[in-house]
Amino acid sequence: MNKFIASYEKILEYIKSNTNKESFLQQIRKPKLTDIEVISINLTAEYMGIDSECQLFRDNKAFEMFKKQDM
Repeated sequence: MNKFIASYEKILEYIKSNTNKESFLQQIRKPKLTDIEVISINLTAEYMGIDSECQLFRDNKAFEMFKKQDM
């Protein structure tokens, strides 16, 4: 899990350095994750060989990381 978080943070930092936007579409309600955070999760999962979202959230408990951010 620590490897996932470390990889996620590096990818997120790289994406933030290459773009000036965090969200690409205007939405009425504020989403829990920005667009670049979702892209970072997806790229990290692909990098680590996690094929499905079910496997990502079941095995790695990646959502635990984001629950802690909301508190």
